[in-house]
Amino acid sequence: MTKEKLLLVKVGGKVVENPEALNQLITDLSNLEGRKVLVHGGGVLATKTATALGIETTMVEGRRVTDDKMIDVVTMVYAGLVNKRVVSLLQSKGTNAIGLCGADMNVILSDKRPVKTVDYGWVGDVKKVDGKALSTLIESGVVPVLAPLTHDGQGHILNTNADTIAAETAKGLAAYYDVTLVFCFEKRGVLADANKDNSVITSLNREEYEAYKSKGVITDGMIPKLDNAFSTLEDGVCEVVITHASSLNDLTQGTHIK
Repeated sequence: MTKEKLLLVKVGGKVVENPEALNQLITDLSNLEGRKVLVHGGGVLATKTATALGIETTMVEGRRVTDDKMIDVVTMVYAGLVNKRVVSLLQSKGTNAIGLCGADMNVILSDKRPVKTVDYGWVGDVKKVDGKALSTLIESGVVPVLAPLTHDGQGHILNTNADTIAAETAKGLAAYYDVTLVFCFEKRGVLADANKDNSVITSLNREEYEAYKSKGVITDGMIPKLDNAFSTLEDGVCEVVITHASSLNDLTQGTHIK
């Protein structure tokens, strides 16, 4: 039986922080036909909010250390301010949406990350995504909007990387839909030269990715994003696109992972 197509879009924190860019992305998403899911970040705003509250932000290799105070901040910002802002924008465009974190409907269960060389605190590694529960919302005509928070089943909210949530949710929905995963952010795609926005690598396979990494062309935060992308293809996701937030209405743009 042919599966229905589903577009799962992840939008980064820098786009969320920019009202004009966010409004354009929400407009483009609303204009797209078919089944949709949106996952958002919000790290930029979380850091600003923490600073305003006198709470220090500690990052290790691009990951936020989430202590008792910081988990309160990210819960307020991600599941509250950002999530409801995105949902209300979708409603304003005529798209019925519901904001969720992983604890809602038990859609994403995680394990608290074990302490090795770094104690990341209340950070979660995804264990299970309930694709069936999400599909019931999707089939009722609602767009789920997922904040980058999960839970451990023991009453603790866990800060969880938004790219990881997008990737794991795409995998969880692949059993029910023909899923295309799109990472939207402030660049036009994966760049061969970080200083040249027109140096987009238009397609990328695993072998090419490893070669670019070894040469230092692909570095820093793009590595976990691409690791997540390739892992989804191994678990049934049809296609992954990494592109500029303004290109959602033209997915021939950007970097196509194959």
